[in-house]
Amino acid sequence: MNILIGTVLIGAGALWLWWSLPNAEWRRAAGRASLDTLAFTAPRVLVALLGAGFFAELLPGDEVRRLLGDDAGAGAVLLAIALGPLTPGGAFVSFAIAAAALRAGAAPVAAVAYVTSWSLFSTTKIFAYELSFMGRQATLTRVLVSLPVPFLVAAAVAAF
Repeated sequence: MNILIGTVLIGAGALWLWWSLPNAEWRRAAGRASLDTLAFTAPRVLVALLGAGFFAELLPGDEVRRLLGDDAGAGAVLLAIALGPLTPGGAFVSFAIAAAALRAGAAPVAAVAYVTSWSLFSTTKIFAYELSFMGRQATLTRVLVSLPVPFLVAAAVAAF
């Protein structure tokens, strides 16, 4: 139900902003850009969700619960944080893997730690974009400053 409420609120805010644009030309351009984004994103989300469902069925639940479940403790969080940067691809891949792991018995703290680690330390993003655009020093500084974040996020999730 929370997802529905959030979706309705975001949709209402987007419509309000769209109507607040100064003229019809801007509203047409915004509508076109929105449809282009939807056309780009929808197939990827569909494939990711289908893939997550298939992946969840293929994951051995006993192993997932043993390695990433509630009883695995801090080891689950460490493993999830270590696996995050190794995941190739974008958000559609990493979130689908996290959803599949949850469905197979992973603890929520492990899934959140995994996604946080992926989002901060994805080797694909670091090597393909960050190093080339920001340079070695800025990338290294950002990575070092960000190192504690997945642990802090996991601790916050565990506190709930």
